[in-house]
Parts: sequence; C-alpha cells; structure tokens
Amino acid sequence: ETVTLAKKLGLEVFHDTWNFNEIPTKEARNYGDHTFTSVMFAKVIPVQLINMLGYDILFQDVDVVWYKNPLLQFHNVSSSLAKFDILFQDDGARSLRYAPFSANSGFYYIRCNPKTNYAFTMLLRSGDAISSTMSHQQPLSYILTEHASLFGLKVKVLSPEEYPGGFHYNRVAYRDVMREIGIGSRIPTIFHMSWTVNKDNKVLFMKQMGMWYVFDECKDKGAEEILMSTDGKNHDKGGKNAISTKCCSAEPIVTCHYSDKP
Repeated sequence: ETVTLAKKLGLEVFHDTWNFNEIPTKEARNYGDHTFTSVMFAKVIPVQLINMLGYDILFQDVDVVWYKNPLLQFHNVSSSLAKFDILFQDDGARSLRYAPFSANSGFYYIRCNPKTNYAFTMLLRSGDAISSTMSHQQPLSYILTEHASLFGLKVKVLSPEEYPGGFHYNRVAYRDVMREIGIGSRIPTIFHMSWTVNKDNKVLFMKQMGMWYVFDECKDKGAEEILMSTDGKNHDKGGKNAISTKCCSAEPIVTCHYSDKP
C-alpha cells in the first residue's frame, strides 16, 4: 500500500519484496510491542543496502518535520560537521541503555566510507539483539561505541537547539522552547515527534504544534480507499483530484487537544 501511494505522489520507490513482504501494515500500539520490533528490522536493511551501494544517506522516521533543509548543512564541505562519519539527532535520554552518545535512530545522516560500511553491516547481523531489546537504537548504540573506540568511527550528535525532538516536547523545562517553535519565533532545522506512546497521541501532538499536513479525508485510510476517493484517472497528471491535492495541505492543520501540552 505504501509503495502504491508513494508512486502516485510521484516519488521514486524501490520495493524489496524479499525482505519487506511480511512487514506489518498496522501501526504499533505501544513502544516495544511485536509490531514495533518488526518495523525496527525494516529500519536496518534499507540503510545498509544503500550505504553498501556507495551512497551517503539521510534516514528519518515519518514523524519528522522539516523547517529547513538539513542536507544543505550536511553537504557543506566547509562545515564543522564535514569531518564526521555519522550525524545523529540527540535522543535526550541519558540512560545507560543509550550511552554514551544518546543517538536517536529516527534521524541520522551517514557518509559512505569503509567505517560506516562495516558498522551497518554489523548492525544488520544484530537481529538477535534487536529482537531481545525490542529496539534497534540500543544495538546501534553498542556498535557506535565499539566502532568509535576500535576503528575510529567519528560520531557526532547534533545540536538539540537545531534538531529538537520529543524529549523537548515532553519536558516542562522546554515548554517555552516549544511555544516559540509553535508561534514561529524559533525556527529549528527539523523537529522529531519522538517519545510518544503510539501513533494516536503522536498525531494529536503534531496537530496541536502545527506540524500536521494531512487532511482527515486521507487519515487512517488504506491505499485502495484513498485511490477510490481521489479518482485514479487524474493521479499522474496532477489533476484536481490528485492525491497530493486531496490529501496534502500546503499549510499546517492546527487543532488543540491538550491543555497541559504546548
């Protein structure tokens, strides 16, 4: 279904049916449940494949909103970030589980080189650790630490001011920061709505913060239902009923749901 919709939106898509045919179509109900863990495997394979093909890659979860183009900074050879092999968003968690980098695996940029080739090949071989920890961020943290120490892998955690996330949204200490982002007086590079229980409250948080751009007509609908409602004859020509017109808003769709959240 995702492949079909992506193609109708005009995106370039490669579908690996061998590895991804059994990926659940429904979202996880809770962090760490069976569906969540299954999707974690899907986050490992495409990164490793593209990296081994010789390309730099930006990986991000679908709950990331761009305010600026991060690639302009990542591709800048005169930037202080140019010397690092991998750039990660700061997760915000300071537990031993993600130490020492506290790297968030929902937004990161990899430069293709032998060091990253080896690191992500090792992550691909860590299926048992992903299954037992119900996360791919924790095994990735182990590998980053080991490879930085043994092989000189250069890991950079990005500024949380420029790359904030759910840690900031859910902490009272950052309420003013989140309000500033909401009213537009502070403009980060991206925002990642991590640290949520499931998709339901994630979407409500994003709507309240002005980070939601999908009309209700297309929310929680399968590909077949969306295609039927948007008249397939006009999809590829960008007609009045094209998916991008019927489903996607150019301006954020703001609705309030919580009195104790920004």
